Amino acid sequence: MKKKTLVSWSSGKDSAWMLHILLQQDEFDILGLMTTVNREFDRVAMHGTRLALVEMQAKAAGLPLHVIHLPWPCSNAQYESIMKDFYADTLGMGVDTVVFGDLFLRDIRDYREKQLAGTGITPVFPLWKLPTVELAEEMITKGLRARLVCVDPAKLDIDFAGREFDLQLLADLPRSVDPCGEFGEFHTFTYAGPMFSSSIPIQSGPTVHRDGFVFADILPCV
Repeated sequence: MKKKTLVSWSSGKDSAWMLHILLQQDEFDILGLMTTVNREFDRVAMHGTRLALVEMQAKAAGLPLHVIHLPWPCSNAQYESIMKDFYADTLGMGVDTVVFGDLFLRDIRDYREKQLAGTGITPVFPLWKLPTVELAEEMITKGLRARLVCVDPAKLDIDFAGREFDLQLLADLPRSVDPCGEFGEFHTFTYAGPMFSSSIPIQSGPTVHRDGFVFADILPCV
């Protein structure tokens, strides 16, 4: 039997590519995408992606979207309590597994495994330990399209905010920066790729400095 699965969805390239990989396999019955959203601003945490755009992604993927609203500010204790309740609810959907797009940071994987321990839900990491240079190039050459929507200026020049995630960007990244941004150097928004039935029409919004990060806002075209 296929494993009934939810996809942890950040709106960025890694979760999008993970979905693409899952769709090519016969092991998982994907029940939907799950994403955490700041209730105050209706945006995905860290990425700053507007909820309306995430809804467009889910529609393009042909999957239900399960939105987990977080308060602002949100302590770690609050976050863990909210996620515990969410996972308890998903058992009623028959969920067996939740897939995450983590690449190689062991502490993050350990945290997710600890969070799901005893819930009856198994965490799965389809991209784990894939070489990030090759992974980034494969995403791009096989049609994934994304933009950098958040940059940590302590790790990457602010001029990278708003740029396309493409081969030229990979060539321009300093050697100290992981090509998939796994150390938090940057976050992306995916607007096209083989995981979607159609591309998402977007336009550039303002670039702002907030909470120590640089955010290049993305707006849906109307």
